Amino acid sequence: MDDVSRETPPGSSSSGGPAPPDPAWVTEAFHGDRAIYRYVDLLASEGTVRGLIGPREVPRLWDRHVRNCAAASPAFPESARVADVGSGAGLPGLVLALARPDLHITLIEPLLRRTTFLGEVVAELGLTRVEVVRARAEDVEETFDVVTSRAVAPLEKLLVWCLPLCRPRGLILALKGATAQAELDDAAQFLRTRSIVDARVVEYPAGADGFTRVVRLESPLIGRTKKS
Repeated sequence: MDDVSRETPPGSSSSGGPAPPDPAWVTEAFHGDRAIYRYVDLLASEGTVRGLIGPREVPRLWDRHVRNCAAASPAFPESARVADVGSGAGLPGLVLALARPDLHITLIEPLLRRTTFLGEVVAELGLTRVEVVRARAEDVEETFDVVTSRAVAPLEKLLVWCLPLCRPRGLILALKGATAQAELDDAAQFLRTRSIVDARVVEYPAGADGFTRVVRLESPLIGRTKKS
């Protein structure tokens, strides 16, 4: 996929997908790598055909989805090993992979039709630091520096899946909407029982849509014991 997309002129779309409202921002956020254009085209075409993206979301792919995910990229430590839980169509994992090529990203998704799409995108864009794993989060026998997700589940339920995937002193970075602080407040008792040492909402500017809100949590000192 990527050989075509990297030669797509700024402000255009290689297969008729939506054009970004601010091509200059795209160039800056993705370091001049135009593979993001091809990814958006695939979301708008194959993503809708396969039921991964609703047709009504197509005109909003750049602002509501791509920019929202890319805005959180500064939250991720350099060269971190990242798990994207419930990756779906690759949001935020694939956007992060294109905005932050230093990251090593594992896309965790249990549904075959989604992992098939993700695998095709990864192969076409030549994303050598991205792995697709078809599994439920609770069945993954690996730990990561950072575990992220976007619009997967309420925070407390999400943490049940994500905490065991964190290495000691790892981070959970959950992209949330306007209810981020309320969800964090509601999960206060749960966080205390899990010995979370730091929990807060961090806002990142995301253009006209306002902010991307990230619930940032530092994992417990001792993670789940993995099978050898």
